[in-house]
Amino acid sequence: MKAFIDPPKNIPFYLKIGIWISKMIAGRDLLPGKLLAWYPKAAIGSGILEAFVAHRDSTLNERMLKLVRLRASFTVNCPFCIDMNFHEYAKFGITADELAALQGHSGIEASTTFSPREKIAMEYSRLISCSPLAFPRSFIDILKANFTEREIVILASTAAQVNYWARLLQALGVPPAGFSDYCELQLNKPQ
Repeated sequence: MKAFIDPPKNIPFYLKIGIWISKMIAGRDLLPGKLLAWYPKAAIGSGILEAFVAHRDSTLNERMLKLVRLRASFTVNCPFCIDMNFHEYAKFGITADELAALQGHSGIEASTTFSPREKIAMEYSRLISCSPLAFPRSFIDILKANFTEREIVILASTAAQVNYWARLLQALGVPPAGFSDYCELQLNKPQ
């Protein structure tokens, strides 16, 4: 699989620094930063967005934020996002059964291993990632009863960040980066 466009041949030096930093963090060369070099303002804005997204917080642990990113990735069905967020899922204590629930193969509500707060956070992520957007008042009441205002902003911005990348990367035809074998298994699965 190949993106719809190729990166520019001459990438500005200041963007090369950001691309190098993303390579050091990700452990591999990533195509999105190179493609965004066609419009440096988009590259810089996207880099800033990525740099400031929450990956851990004092009240929202890494597992919960990983679950929110995975739920958003599966909801918008973005191969690159699924690949990135699926990577090292077990490191966050996410089991194969929980992963099946995130993918829609079984119900999240039926799972006994997700905490009540995790279930609410994942439902919020799903609602943020669906189109058209709709937030039932009854759900918002449950959300507000279980999370602080600060936590709600972190959950919303985390899911929205996945949605941003999903729309942008799919619009550019960016294939998975190969962080996990999930996308490869899905692409080669007999129908």
